[in-house]
Amino acid sequence: MFAGRQVSRLKRELRRRKALLGRGYMNKAKREKQVKRVRAKLRHATRPRLSVFVSNKHIYAQIIDDHKGETIVSVSDVGMESSKNIKVAQKIGELIAVKAKEKKVKEVVFDRGGKKYHGRVKVLAESAREHGLVF
Repeated sequence: MFAGRQVSRLKRELRRRKALLGRGYMNKAKREKQVKRVRAKLRHATRPRLSVFVSNKHIYAQIIDDHKGETIVSVSDVGMESSKNIKVAQKIGELIAVKAKEKKVKEVVFDRGGKKYHGRVKVLAESAREHGLVF
């Protein structure tokens, strides 16, 4: 089989890998827990849901009718020229509100997707409110 040194080296490597994977796993588990908590509160809403997803590079917003299981309106900053994150979020909020008006959607429920109501998420929400969405 293995010599003593090889076994201890393999055990050390396994412990190191578990430690590295453990940190990422815990962060992912926390985020999934936050998302479930937010969605549980929104589950019984009769209005469509304004769902926001923020990645490191881009921001996406869509209005979803959960009862029909379809997306009514969606907007993202992919392909936009501006590089300022807050300004882009403000523009996305404005665009989602305008498109929602075209589809005759006035009232929505805001789904922040497990993110804190801060920064780009907050700016997007305030911009959508300013341009006519009610939530």
